[in-house]
Amino acid sequence: MANINEKALLEEEAKYCSYGDTVHYLEPAKLFTSCKGSFLYDTQDRPFLDLQMWYSAVNFGYANERLNEALKRQVDTLPQLASQYLHKEKVELASHLCASVKKIWGEEGRVHFNVGGSQAIEDSLKLVRNASRGKSLMLAFEGGYHGRTLGASSITSSYRYRRRYGHFGDRGMFIPFPYCFRCPYGMQRDSCDLFCAKQFERLFETEYYGMWDPKAGEAEYAAFYVECIQGTGGYVVPPKDYFPRLKRALDEHKILLVDDEIQMGFYRTGRLWGLAHFGVTPDVIVFGKAMTNGLNPLAGIWAKEALINPQAFPCGSTHSTFASNPLGTAVALETMKMLAEEDYEKRVAEQGRYFLAGLKELQARYPILGDVDGMGLALRAEICKADGFTPDKAMLDRIVDEGIKGDIMVDGQHYGLVLDVGGYYKNVITFAPSLHISRAEIDLGIRLLDEILLRVTKE
Repeated sequence: MANINEKALLEEEAKYCSYGDTVHYLEPAKLFTSCKGSFLYDTQDRPFLDLQMWYSAVNFGYANERLNEALKRQVDTLPQLASQYLHKEKVELASHLCASVKKIWGEEGRVHFNVGGSQAIEDSLKLVRNASRGKSLMLAFEGGYHGRTLGASSITSSYRYRRRYGHFGDRGMFIPFPYCFRCPYGMQRDSCDLFCAKQFERLFETEYYGMWDPKAGEAEYAAFYVECIQGTGGYVVPPKDYFPRLKRALDEHKILLVDDEIQMGFYRTGRLWGLAHFGVTPDVIVFGKAMTNGLNPLAGIWAKEALINPQAFPCGSTHSTFASNPLGTAVALETMKMLAEEDYEKRVAEQGRYFLAGLKELQARYPILGDVDGMGLALRAEICKADGFTPDKAMLDRIVDEGIKGDIMVDGQHYGLVLDVGGYYKNVITFAPSLHISRAEIDLGIRLLDEILLRVTKE
């Protein structure tokens, strides 16, 4: 790595690169040069244990040999093809995805591909508006994140992503998520009787709540966009009986359920599709990220046959130059084959329980760890004031900064720790480690986090 002049590169970046992405959440920006498994390596070849894995895009570890080989094979056979033509990888991948949905929910449907999660959300908005005869109003959750393109940002709850640019037709009404640790209604989980679900159902009791016309039997809103576990919102896990109540209300009032699996799909939660934990059937699924393990951009939507058949959603309804690119579909197809050969449900559940137990042990020793929770290997730890509840974003920023220094000594080796920040108050560590993470690497992660917590609480 000696031939990399880090200082010169950072100077060029500061002059020539846009600051519109998220690189400069860290100052100075961090430069990495290689990766393998659960680790990133910097210009000094120091290992950084990555516990966020590119926002859950690299579920199967950096430089996964099997998936890398699939990409290399495709480069040597059919690396490029316009999306207006067919190649077998696209067709076989769509078949695998549809089969996975039918196995879980018994529903027939079709798949449409695009290059990224936000673009797939845009395609889903077209599909939903078409199915609802042009309705442009959508429901979504407070804390929900569906992307930063114009349409996607309209149903993402943060006004920060829209403030400079306005809306592009679709508008969201944001419903409180069942965030039990910080219940927006001030209720307690063990005695609330799903008060939040009742509040949603209440919106349909009379036309004067602005949602429903009982005389026409029609809602003003076309679809409800959900994340089964909130991603950017802080990996908030809802009560298991919430979504069945929500889905019943949606079905009764002819509102579609769009399941955003972009972060939680492909076994992040311990199931191929996270919503499968909650006993409800989606009308549309949006997927992406981990499908190609971050090797090549690919995303898409699955929808029920009635919504996406060629008569309902005809040729040319939406298109992208790189939508079903051969490199992405080849890697994704190999991912689906790999997932079918091993019991990832068992693997993720066991490793998730082990990791969560380690976090709970830290919670018992550090009062600043408020809520600690998770499902599968989607885990969370709220950083709070000493009362264990008041959000402490400044403390979390210090924790992240300590991790990225790369100076934590464990067994004679310096390590860094890559952590992600989420949550309504930006005070949540959202853990999304590789699904192939070992017990030894989990132990290392807990030791590194322990050392960081010790540093910041002694200051």
